Amino acid sequence: MYTMQAFGIDFIVSLDERTITSSDPKSELFLERYKDFFKLAVPWYMTSAKDIPATGRLISPIDVKGGQRFFSGTHVLPLDRIKERFGRDKVAFVERGLRFGAEIVRVGDAAVRIYPLPRVPVTIILWLQDEEYPARATLFFDSTVDFQLSLSDIVWSVAMMTTLVMGE
Repeated sequence: MYTMQAFGIDFIVSLDERTITSSDPKSELFLERYKDFFKLAVPWYMTSAKDIPATGRLISPIDVKGGQRFFSGTHVLPLDRIKERFGRDKVAFVERGLRFGAEIVRVGDAAVRIYPLPRVPVTIILWLQDEEYPARATLFFDSTVDFQLSLSDIVWSVAMMTTLVMGE
């Protein structure tokens, strides 16, 4: 059995029993609502992650191996949900991130770095709506993401789960 932190929550992973559990009430979001994404990403991460520190260099999903899928069809990330919910309320955006273990990042009007998996930081930047421009939310990975999650389907799953959690 292994203890792994994801989204600021401790999870117990049993590879022998093929289970992921947690006593944290917030874990239900990942073990129930987003279980298809979470239960796919965790075992893959545990078998493929490398002991490589994050570089802090942000890359767009398009720059990830196979990243063109993030921008077409059913694979498009629902970042509109984030901008619609928080486009005028950066405090609520940051609070949402902090609720799931995020760190505040000083970029844009507001930004958080959230860890959906221990070595996979995802940064979401929010630009607030003003009289000239509409609100906008963008998602970035650390440049090491292809080493930590070598399959683009898993990278997409992590990005989708993070976007959905932040957009709720």
